[in-house]
Amino acid sequence: MELKEFVTTTGEIILYNGQPDLNKLEILAAGAGDIWHSSFEQGYKNAFPDIVYQAATFFWYINDFDNLDECISWRVNPNCFAVRKSVWQTLNGFDTQYENIQLQALDFGYNAVRNSAAIPLYVKGLFETNLRDEITISVKDRYVFFRKNFKIDHSIFMLYRKGFWKWKEWNAFFYAKKNFKQTGNKPVLQPRKLLNIEGKPTVSYIIPTMMRQDFTLQLLEDLASQTYPVSQVVIVDATPENLRDEKLYLEKKYPFELVIKWQETKGSCRARNEAIELCTGDYIVFGDDDIRIKSDFIENHIRILQTYKVNACNGLDIRADNQQQDLTDLEVKLKKLGAARWKVGASAGFSNANSCVKTEYVRALVGNDINFDGGYGEDSDFGMSLIKLGQIVIFNPFSANLHLKPPVGGYRFWGNQAKILGKKRKTQPWELDTPVKSIRPVPSPTIMYGIVKHFTPQQVIEYKYKHFFLYLFKGSKKGLLYRFFRIPYKNLQFKKSLFYANKLNKLGIRHK
Repeated sequence: MELKEFVTTTGEIILYNGQPDLNKLEILAAGAGDIWHSSFEQGYKNAFPDIVYQAATFFWYINDFDNLDECISWRVNPNCFAVRKSVWQTLNGFDTQYENIQLQALDFGYNAVRNSAAIPLYVKGLFETNLRDEITISVKDRYVFFRKNFKIDHSIFMLYRKGFWKWKEWNAFFYAKKNFKQTGNKPVLQPRKLLNIEGKPTVSYIIPTMMRQDFTLQLLEDLASQTYPVSQVVIVDATPENLRDEKLYLEKKYPFELVIKWQETKGSCRARNEAIELCTGDYIVFGDDDIRIKSDFIENHIRILQTYKVNACNGLDIRADNQQQDLTDLEVKLKKLGAARWKVGASAGFSNANSCVKTEYVRALVGNDINFDGGYGEDSDFGMSLIKLGQIVIFNPFSANLHLKPPVGGYRFWGNQAKILGKKRKTQPWELDTPVKSIRPVPSPTIMYGIVKHFTPQQVIEYKYKHFFLYLFKGSKKGLLYRFFRIPYKNLQFKKSLFYANKLNKLGIRHK
């Protein structure tokens, strides 16, 4: 492919095909993106929906987003796109082993965002053209894509879902299996050099906690030692009155405003929302109560946001071996990660244990959706809601935390009741007016709610098939027969989970 060159005012070379607006491209080159296109108007929006057979609902970017002028999208039009020359060379351009150049471009964009820490962006109006392409991907190319990118299990699952009685599917499956292998060690872009902080942005740090005052005090000490100071720490503490020491947080003076709110409501989502209302900083950092952070933690959050010119990032969460470990252990774990640590790009998730968001965008979402209280998935929902606003949430490997995960305390104390059946069970918020009785819903109804909320009805169905496929075949061979006979009961559990998810979805997003 012969690509033209455009040199920006900073001397960077941008390669392109088609006729982009070069003035707009100059502006884009100064931002977070690495690849740009306007493919939504050119027939590529939601192209290659067969990706669902691998991603199901586990991939934020499976669907292209609506009503946005700029957003992350890996669906590149090979006839109208632009890319940083350094990125094109690092990622080795299009894979010409595919017969179809459209799939070459889709494979390039997909691997860029999912594996190579590059950021492909749809930009409305960058390429003005009235041409709409018809996307035609052969069965063979489809299986080659799956074979080259995923484990063989995903090709088998696609074969099952497409129709195992169809000879065309079998023929393409065996063709791809015989002639291609899964590509390992995908090239990865190196992070940009972090710039020094411009101006004096203020930072609020939120800590929701429950029955972990000792861990919270430890985190306050880490926050007091930051190279870039936080201006405010907001603690929302749900520790019951008979178990808490109300003077504990006030026994020491800290170099930041310390705001203490004793939580009277229930749930970590409500706790964060109550804290957000009290925040005064330009940025909000979300943290769990059971983490340890190094002295450059806050500084690196602000530096990476300013360097990439984005408004949200998700930090590196490192699991401790035990709750006695400290920052020395964190350093050892980071060294063991080696080069694998250094991936920025579009984040594949979002964690309330370690994330930083510009306050105006937190307020645009109001806060966490309290439909997730009593369960899981609220942080992923918050991250996906940000990208649906058109924000780029990047992964930040420079701000790492050590997650101690003590066995007691925390908001999961309430959520653990979900595993209990019978009279001892305490009703969870997501049960609404229909308490759980003899059948415990699985997966977690709040996880299912997130899926129903963000994905299409057909993708929810594909998630169900994937859920049962993994349940049946991913366990031990000895237990296969037992799992097979449990399928009817598992189906009842799944239906019950979907029942609660649909009820939550009908209520709509709630914040109080």
